[in-house]
Amino acid sequence: ADGAYRMRLSGDTGAITAPGQFIDISVPELFLRRPISVCDWDGGGLTVIYKTVGRGTDAMSKMRPGDALEALSGLGNGFDMSKCAGRTAVIGGGVGTPPLLGLAKRLTAAGHEVTAMLGFNGTGDMMLADEFAALGCRTLVATADGSCGTKGFVTELLPQAGFDSFCACGPLPMLRALCAALPDVPGQVSLEERMGCGFGACMGCTHKTKNGPKRVCKDGPVFDKEELIW
Repeated sequence: ADGAYRMRLSGDTGAITAPGQFIDISVPELFLRRPISVCDWDGGGLTVIYKTVGRGTDAMSKMRPGDALEALSGLGNGFDMSKCAGRTAVIGGGVGTPPLLGLAKRLTAAGHEVTAMLGFNGTGDMMLADEFAALGCRTLVATADGSCGTKGFVTELLPQAGFDSFCACGPLPMLRALCAALPDVPGQVSLEERMGCGFGACMGCTHKTKNGPKRVCKDGPVFDKEELIW
């Protein structure tokens, strides 16, 4: 996709216990770390996919094989697969799509019937649709400009698939619209917020919930949809 980069990091992944967790990368000469969701992982390392949206990710895009990076690993709470029903939809918007690939991989391996619904601005922003299909997921795509798949937002895809639970990651307006459109379907959503520290100290990524303010980096980024106050 335009402006999207795939980075493979070798190292200890023992702290990663669930899809949807993230790492916090220290970029040389920049003070704040950059939180990046984990796309997939194994015993030897992990993969992240990101777009260049600022100085940090731009600097990351210029790194070369063999460069060393310091990263805090296994941060946040990921998706709880025990809450996923037999028919599960993974719903991604833009750069919220990557962490859902690792989730779909593990759900299909566990025998779940998975439908991937992916929304992008246009063909140039698309990512990972072929990888979801290769896992055996029914894969549906929506683009805002109609250049591929269904024209419109990812919510336009909901009538095309039957599912008993969903997991979603993407921009807040998308997640809000999904929760409103699926009031009776159990769901987990991964929130995107700016993070100062990434491990719960600075309180800068706090979001309102029915159980009081919660930190997206420490208490999330994944929450049950019923818990959130939009």
